Amino acid sequence: MPYRKFEEYNIEVTESIKKNFESIIDDLGEDTSREGIVKTPERAAKAMQYLTSGYNMNPAKILKGAMFKEDYDDMVIVKDIELYSLCEHHMLPFFGKAHIAYIPNGHIVGLSKLPRIVDVFSRRLQVQERLTHDILECINDTLKPKGVAVVIEASHMCMMMRGVQKQNSTTTTSGFRGQFEKIETRTEFLKLISSSLS
Repeated sequence: MPYRKFEEYNIEVTESIKKNFESIIDDLGEDTSREGIVKTPERAAKAMQYLTSGYNMNPAKILKGAMFKEDYDDMVIVKDIELYSLCEHHMLPFFGKAHIAYIPNGHIVGLSKLPRIVDVFSRRLQVQERLTHDILECINDTLKPKGVAVVIEASHMCMMMRGVQKQNSTTTTSGFRGQFEKIETRTEFLKLISSSLS
């Protein structure tokens, strides 16, 4: 059976955004009736809805849907989680990796849920600092672990394509709660995410 991709979009919202993109493209001096451009406003409208779909998702509910009682109380790390977001200042992409760790306090969470939380908060207009904080606090408030840590490394197109045009720069942000505020726990986490175990 051939691959079929199914995406749902609000028709009224799509039409409204589409008209705005038509106006923007026209104001930039492009011919909106040109063959290569004629469908661009609709495609862009759908792309923007997808890239900001995190506004319609409840991250705490995602975590609560896969919480399990477990006595394990050592560090759990999911690293190198790909993320793609839009800078709220210029609406240009920033992208990179998130590294998340937590120390369970009676409950663990399905491992796939941590990358999903990253996606939920990434698919909003963001700044990297707030994205780091949002992920950290959601996990901390929902799982109530003994500790949680989040580190994000990202490249920002608003710095690479325009402005200072520094193509090789990256930005690192971090947040720590609970046991990860202790230097030895934090050091262990940072060492593990920076090394290859294979």
